[in-house]
Amino acid sequence: MSQNDDRNAPLPRVERDAALKWAKDFTVYMAGVSGAEIVPSTARTNFEECIGANGEIADDGRYSLFYYIYSSAPTTQHTDMVRVLRDSLRKHGYKVTDYREFKNAYESALMWAENEKNHYRVMAETVGSGKTKPQRFSFSVRTPCLLPPGAKQQQF
Repeated sequence: MSQNDDRNAPLPRVERDAALKWAKDFTVYMAGVSGAEIVPSTARTNFEECIGANGEIADDGRYSLFYYIYSSAPTTQHTDMVRVLRDSLRKHGYKVTDYREFKNAYESALMWAENEKNHYRVMAETVGSGKTKPQRFSFSVRTPCLLPPGAKQQQF
């Protein structure tokens, strides 16, 4: 529900359109930092219900956003892209929570980070197996639960 132990703590207030604009802008930023070009037709937006630790679903309009977009970068560049992005995000208040490089049947990499101030999570990673699905590089963001301005926050 929230980023602390108080499930009734005030949620950040953000309009859906503003959250989506931030997500789009930030994935463009990540692509630019890593030297990748994104493929606009691959963008996907998923507004999701916030589910509490005990399965609660509020009816106050709260939501989280998962947004992703693919890059056309070849797999041989994925590791370098993730390294550059990891270093850049650390300088901008993000804590890297997961980082891996793989060099087995194909080269791939992933980096997940969270902004310690607003708890937005960002991910950059190779997706697809290369065998059954083509490998692509994905830039994505996930917000914590957000509440539209003006909505009365439901208490549990």
